[in-house]
Amino acid sequence: MKKVDAMIAKVKFNRRGLAPAIAQDADSKEVLMMAYMNRKSLRLTIETGLCHYWSRSRKKLWKKGESSGHIQRVRKILYDCDGDTLLILIDQEGPACHTGNRSCFYRKLG
Repeated sequence: MKKVDAMIAKVKFNRRGLAPAIAQDADSKEVLMMAYMNRKSLRLTIETGLCHYWSRSRKKLWKKGESSGHIQRVRKILYDCDGDTLLILIDQEGPACHTGNRSCFYRKLG
């Protein structure tokens, strides 16, 4: 088994073949966004060092920043104790949110 295959095998994907992936600034630890990854997007992320995700609405792979230029360079990929959620420590170029905000988590509830 290849090293990348062994890494991907550690992740428990849900019945739709997806795992939540939290993108966090590697230096400030600010949570920037949450998206989903499938096996193929995780493989591309590991192999290229750039974040790739699965769009549930468009039903296709997408590279973060492919249209905006706001790419995410991977520093480290962690997975939780259950093996079903990914935490990706990144260097973010430009805003992470499609609204233009640095983080998708800019609104306070209540």
